Amino acid sequence: MPAVDRSLSWFTLAATVVGILGLIPLVSAVEPASPQAAQPSTAGEPASRRGTVPPVPDGTPEELFAYIERLTDPAALPASRGRQRYYLRKAAAATADAAGRIMAQTKPGDAAHGEAAALRFAALESLGRFGEAGAATALAEFAESLADSPDTALAERARRIAVRAQIDASLEGARPDDVLPLVGRIAALLRQAPDDAELASTALGLATKLGRLPGGDAAAAAAYEAFLPILEASDSEEVRGMASGAAGTARRLSLPGNPMRITGTLLAGEPFDQETLAGKVVLIDFWATWCGPCVAEIANLKAEYERWHDKGFEVVGVSLDEDRATLEQFVQAREIPWPVLYEEPGGEGWQHPLATYYGVTGIPTVMLIGRDGNVITLDARGKKLGAALERLLGEPAARLGDRRVAP
Repeated sequence: MPAVDRSLSWFTLAATVVGILGLIPLVSAVEPASPQAAQPSTAGEPASRRGTVPPVPDGTPEELFAYIERLTDPAALPASRGRQRYYLRKAAAATADAAGRIMAQTKPGDAAHGEAAALRFAALESLGRFGEAGAATALAEFAESLADSPDTALAERARRIAVRAQIDASLEGARPDDVLPLVGRIAALLRQAPDDAELASTALGLATKLGRLPGGDAAAAAAYEAFLPILEASDSEEVRGMASGAAGTARRLSLPGNPMRITGTLLAGEPFDQETLAGKVVLIDFWATWCGPCVAEIANLKAEYERWHDKGFEVVGVSLDEDRATLEQFVQAREIPWPVLYEEPGGEGWQHPLATYYGVTGIPTVMLIGRDGNVITLDARGKKLGAALERLLGEPAARLGDRRVAP
């Protein structure tokens, strides 16, 4: 077929459709019962302006590209926000259809073929974000169909998208350990393309999602262990930056079964001496006075501290507050009996050295350390803390509430 002469490049067109279709999850209006039911009076406006998506034509690649260009022109969005969600959904479906027809008329390696694939990917991803039934499956199948394309760039992109689709499918209702084979496959892809920032982001995203699953800390740590050495050796500064940002999280998730180094300055200004904790069970509590869940946990933590302190239980708070006076007033008012670490200048808030070293990006975050100095668990809040202390220290000296004294 003759070369397509267009003032709007295929790449610009792809970026345009990604931009407009990316609006889908941001529009929350209810879809109308029918296209005509919600049409405002718009005499004189073009059909696309009224939110009507024309049928996909049986045309040449050039005609189909022109159709998509008109369809995805930001000016084509209906004036009424109540119509936008409906229009964008229909536009995405029509774009996916039209792009598929272009691909059927072109050959792998042709510019038009590659750009049509990019448009179809964008449309299917948008439909998935929109919640369209079958969109995720269609995206995965489309990506897998192109994984062996002679167009190497297209094949590589298809494989990355297929990986993302596999991640979403694998995490749905799965146990963390069931996802580990996928971790191995992604690590193999990273070794082939260590400078690929998009793939690096996908890999680290999987590790993050694993860490959010119930009981997923060990699997997340294994994922970071597999990915980070590859990313840290990348020639891409962007990829190495991603690895650096994730290193603290990996360090924290690998703590169970290993010692934790605790350094810093006490709120009163003296250096903290970790040796004072030798032979004791210690809870390290990252918190702040502005953190609602942290403050809510203080009552339980004080109760457990009173029950178990004489048996060798200690707490060390690591404050991520930014204002010393506020923190001092809070500690005094709440009569917090354990030491609190606070760093200034330069270590206030999320910049606390321990927070950055262990990748703490949300609070409350805790680590429970055993008598041998090794971390036992990263999940010791609420009732779980009391249960863990009973296993480690036996009967408490006294139980609050019934004041039953242990023999």
